[in-house]
Amino acid sequence: MPQLPAPDYPAEVRTRLETDARQIIGRYPDSRSALLPLLHLVQSEEGHVTRTGMRFCAEVLDLTTAEVTAVATFYSMYRRKPSGDYQVGVCTNTLCAVMGGDAIFDGLKEHLGVGNGETTEDGRVTLEHIECNAACDFAPVVMVNWEFFDNQTPESARRLVDDLRAGRPVEPTRGAPLCTFKETARILAGFPDERPGAVEATGGAGPASLVGLQLARGEAPQPRVVHPRGAAPQDEPPSEHLSSHARPSPDHHPSTSPSGTQNDSQDTSASDPAHPAGPVSEEGE
Repeated sequence: MPQLPAPDYPAEVRTRLETDARQIIGRYPDSRSALLPLLHLVQSEEGHVTRTGMRFCAEVLDLTTAEVTAVATFYSMYRRKPSGDYQVGVCTNTLCAVMGGDAIFDGLKEHLGVGNGETTEDGRVTLEHIECNAACDFAPVVMVNWEFFDNQTPESARRLVDDLRAGRPVEPTRGAPLCTFKETARILAGFPDERPGAVEATGGAGPASLVGLQLARGEAPQPRVVHPRGAAPQDEPPSEHLSSHARPSPDHHPSTSPSGTQNDSQDTSASDPAHPAGPVSEEGE
């Protein structure tokens, strides 16, 4: 059966969103170009893109709801169902996967009792596997609302989500302080991040990221950026990119990541302990 027209926002909500929408649309010579930030705007209202939100975007841009739906369903950054305050994404692309991303993702699914794209019963955490975050020198990487948590282990990732669910302070490894998914969506819509110190917060690249630049400049890079698995680094200072959720437990026996920091890659690089360099399977399995 055809769906009934989506309900409209309450009058006060629509008035507020229309004010914001006019500001966004005014940035573009062609109003249609404002669709992506407008979808972030309506996502900041309810935590996901609803039929009401798509109707609103269509009306203010003079588009059909079909045109808006085609865009909203194409990009994975727009949620189509209610999601948590914190989007916890585990990178499972090649390097993160072999360094422990697969084990982290499987461990969090079991720990939280949810599958990919699902949300905990308390509405705090939505778990998903994501593709490359361009932070391979800090592998394995977990992102929370697009903020970096580097050099993770199954233990530190469990500690991270437990802190998020309990409302305890959580500090990303680098970049801006953490905020809720709705707040993140409003920032992505193009509105200023007015939190004190958020704009100034940043984080540098790791040694593996910089070695090409050093070579181009004729500088001598570090003697060894990537150490053999199981080998300890020699005369190398500890990484400056360890967050409170990237510290190994006292009885942990670490190996070394590409950035020179120590993590659980030897133990978590594959679900099959017989293949410490990563799982090997036939294509399509």
